[in-house]
Parts: sequence; C-alpha cells; structure tokens
Amino acid sequence: MQHAPKEALTTAQLAALTLGAIGIVYGDIGTSPLYALKEAFIHGHMSVTPENIYGILSMIFWTFTVVVSLKYVTLILRADNNGEGGLIAMLALASTAVADRPAVRARLLAVGIFGTAIFFGDGVITPAISVLSAVEGMVVAAPQLQSYVIPVTLIVLTLLFAVQKHGTAGIGKFFGPITLVWFIVLALLGGVHVLRNPAVLEAISPHHALGFMYHHPKMAFVALGAVILCATGAEALYADMGHFGKKPIRLAWFGLVMPSLVLNYFGQGAMLLAHPENVNNPFYEMAPHWALYPLIILATFATVIASQALITAAFSVTKQVIQLGYLPRLRILHTSINETGQIYIPFVNWSLYACIVLAVALFGSSSRLAAAYGITVTIDMLITTVLTFFVIRFAWKLTLPLCIMATGFFLFIDIMFFSANVIKIFDGGWFPLLIGGVMFMLMMTWKNGRALLSERLRDDSIDLQPFLEAVFSSPPTRVSGTAVFLNADAGTTPNALLHNLKHNKVLHEQNLFVTVKSHEVPWIGFKDRVEVQSLGNDCWQVMLHYGFKNEPDVPQALKLLKQHGVTLEDMETSYFLSRDIVIPTLGSGMAPWREKLFASMHRNASGAADFLSLPANRVIEMGSKVEI
Repeated sequence: MQHAPKEALTTAQLAALTLGAIGIVYGDIGTSPLYALKEAFIHGHMSVTPENIYGILSMIFWTFTVVVSLKYVTLILRADNNGEGGLIAMLALASTAVADRPAVRARLLAVGIFGTAIFFGDGVITPAISVLSAVEGMVVAAPQLQSYVIPVTLIVLTLLFAVQKHGTAGIGKFFGPITLVWFIVLALLGGVHVLRNPAVLEAISPHHALGFMYHHPKMAFVALGAVILCATGAEALYADMGHFGKKPIRLAWFGLVMPSLVLNYFGQGAMLLAHPENVNNPFYEMAPHWALYPLIILATFATVIASQALITAAFSVTKQVIQLGYLPRLRILHTSINETGQIYIPFVNWSLYACIVLAVALFGSSSRLAAAYGITVTIDMLITTVLTFFVIRFAWKLTLPLCIMATGFFLFIDIMFFSANVIKIFDGGWFPLLIGGVMFMLMMTWKNGRALLSERLRDDSIDLQPFLEAVFSSPPTRVSGTAVFLNADAGTTPNALLHNLKHNKVLHEQNLFVTVKSHEVPWIGFKDRVEVQSLGNDCWQVMLHYGFKNEPDVPQALKLLKQHGVTLEDMETSYFLSRDIVIPTLGSGMAPWREKLFASMHRNASGAADFLSLPANRVIEMGSKVEI
C-alpha cells in the first residue's frame, strides 16, 4: 500500500487517498449498524420505549463525538511516529520518550505488548460477528433459511482466508468504491425513516443520554457494553495513518462516515419508535422487502472488506512484533512485486481462520458473539489513552495539568466502557481474552527466552578484535571471495567463524561481521542504514539498522558499503549463519515449562536466511547447542 505523500496533496491525490481510507480504515466501524443498536436492547434486556430509544441513540451519537471525533481524530492522530500510527508506533513513541526512566519504560512496554496481544483476540471476533450479522439478513427475508446462516457464514469466511495467499492487489482497488456505496446506502436507509419521524433527531441533545443514565443507571451501565460496539474499528483511524495521512482520514470521517452512521442509527431508532417489534434486526427491517437480498449481498461484501482490512492488519502487526523481538520468525510471503507492505503469513492466516471458525461454531449468532465483543476493543482504547499521556507529557513536554486534562477525561470514558464490558466476560468475553492472554504469554516467553539465550551466548563468547589479532598472528590460508558472518551480538566472535576455522581451516579474502538491529521507530532510511568499522586485515564490523516497518534485506544493504570502500561481488559472497539449538535446563531462568516452550518456538522458527532476504544458494548454516 502506498504511503501518503508528505508534500501538499493535489485535489486528485486527496480524493484518491480519501476513497482508499473509506475502504480500508472505515470498514469495521462501517459495519457496526448491522448489530450494535439491537444489542443495546437485547443484551441490556431493555423494553423498546421512546425514552430508552432516545437515550441509546444519544449515547451512540456522543460516543461517536467523544471517542472517535475528539479522542482519535482530534488528539491521537497528532501523536504520529514519523508519520506512522497504530499501537506499536504509539508504544515505540512512548517508550522512547521515557528512555531515561527504565522502570517506567519496562512497564509501558509490557502494557503495550499486552495491547498488541489483545488485538489478536479482537481479530478473531471482528470477522466472525461482521460476516455472521450480514448473513443473518437471510432470516429476515425468509425465516425458513435460519439453518443455512452458519454454513453460508463459514463458506464466506473459508473463501476469504483461502484467497489470502494470492494477495489483494488486484481486488483491493474495488474496496473503496464498494465501501463508498455501502455508506451511501446506510445514509439512504436511515434517512428515509428519519424523514418519516424527524423528531428522532432530538436525540442529538446530550440531555437524553444524561437523563437516561440518571434515571436508569444500572440499565445505562449495561447498555454501555453494547453502545461501544458502534465505535469498534476506531483504532483503525490511527493504525492506518501512515498509509493515507491525517487529512484524508479526517475528511472521510467528517464528510461521509460519521453522517452516514448517525443517519442509519437514527433511522433504526425512528423505525423502532413506530415498530418496536422489529428490535431483533432493526437494520434489515428498515429496508423494503424488494431490497433485502441486494442489501444482504452488499452487506456481505462490506463485512468481507472489513474482515480483509483486519486480516491485513494482523499480518502487518505480526511482522512488526517479530522485528521488535517479541515473536519468532515466521514464513512471510510477498504477494505483490510493487508493494512491500502486501504480505501473507500462512501460519497467522490459518491460525486466525481456525479460531474464527471455532468462534462461529461456539457462539452461533451475532447476538451471542456481541457478548464476546467489546472487551478487547475497550482494553486497547484504554491502553492507547495511557500511552498518549506519556507521549504528550514526556515527548511533547506539555505541562502536567494540561496532560491530565487532555487524557484524564478520555481515560474516565474508557474506564466506563471497559467496566461495562467486564460484566460480559462470563457471557463470552473470556474467549478473546483467552486468545489475547495466550498470545501475550507466547510473546513474553519469546522475549525473555531470547534475553536468556543472548546472556548465555555472551557468557561463552570471545571478543572479536582480540580473537582476530590472535588468528592473524599465524594466519590460515586465505581464499578468494567474501564471507559475511551474521552475528546477533556485535563485538563477539560468531560461532560460525569458529566452526569454519576449526573444520575448513580457511579464511576468506574479505570478512564482514554483520549485526542486524531493529529500532523502535517505523522507518530508517538508507542514509542511516549502515555503520562500518574496520578491524584490519580486510575484516569489517558492520551494523545494519532497520525500523520495525522496514523490510530487512541484507544483500541490498551491504551494497551501500561501496561508499566505504568495501566492494562485494554477488556470486563470490557467502553468508554464514549460526543455528543455535536450545536445551532447557533447571536453573535460575524461566519456569521449566516456559523454557521448553521457548525451545520449541526457537526450533520451529523460520530460518534467518529467508527473513533477512539472503540468497538461498549462498547460505551456510552451522549449528551449536546452548543450555538455558
């Protein structure tokens, strides 16, 4: 996907980026009218009275205004990390801002990584509830089709995940236009009913929401757990900022998305005022009978697009987390020659699919899935607000009272929504929390295991400079070509070099000791990519720097050495890797079960050669056993 141009946008560029944002950014939040309002009444066990309808509509309108418009569009879009957004970019920004406070930084990293882990729980529920709620329209059109809802849902989801390996470059261009049509239909559907009962627009006044909460506090508190469903997907505004830029995202929200959503929700409310018996599926009940099947088809397309955006985000987030060192390397395939961001991770794809199929089979309806939805969304919203405080306080250097005022209000709102969803944990909220918890455990086990492994390797390592001096005091036979030794810890002697000297008893004409380092910034340009230090005797220590959104490509980066006087011939360059076999032992490391888990993750990790884009026919791997 193209990144938003940094210079002033032309009208054509702005229109194209805005259309793209409508298709990618707003797919999730755009499909919420399928289920959010009905869940407020069904989950809250509320009677469909005018007072309750006005109260819920008012809460929905002010959720859009406060959570989306003020918090995300106005405040959080300002907190970009070199133009990039998303929880990982925010985490990197916040952790860098408190780099001089190690204890605070460690806690922030743990909180941020937990939020990232929870995202995967949300990634299971969103496609399941979206597609299921779209297909449930069949029951409104023909009640006898009830038994076909789950099979059709599973067929749609299976096709969606099956085509992932082919990428979305070909069909992605249709996402914007289809979603644009979807929002226009949302506005038309709701607008017709609003025109029939324009008094429903009175719900825009906050006194309806406040009055509802004052007179029915318990009912309003429970309803909050369903009302937040209207804002699921708000995180995408920030996460996709790097692709589209702030202006197109804001223009799409205020110019089309929010007006369409408000019209649709208020239209559903206007219809319920006249026909309260339609509360089981007010979205489809708004449509005339002749339009039901076309609407079901359009809704299914819209939910598939929303699900696609989330699957793509899952691939992207996984890759970033791998580069930050919180997950083992996985097999990553590129599905587009032109777009480096178009990737496919088979393990993530089919793991998500398996969990989504389990969710559909386990819960069986969008209403039951709605109970599982919301908890992960509100946790991520809460974490984003906390990280924002540290960004504006320590990176922007704003005064403490201003920072507390700016984030304290949103924190209170987030806590209210989160608390309302906590009561749904036993009704289904446990499911995404379980997925998020397992992901967090895996991520922290990998991070801690890597730290233990690095510590053990350092303890057993030999300093590189003295070792080379000893080697060249009685030099071995030199052979033509260049040897590139990949080494995780700069300044130490790679095991691959020790094995090469021990078994082959030769040294190449040129020797590069290369360490690849990922930083907590999204992008690092070519001018800052390479650091070189001469070690004498045609040996060099090379440090390659990448951001967590860069594509690691070691051969390409090493071409930059030419400006430092180091020339590499492609066909005469060999890459030596050390492949460590982890042996769990009893000791002061992690719990035995976590050490065994780490050893298994390490053993099954994808090869470094693929991840670093090394040519397969010029890679030599040498193994060694390491006890942790």
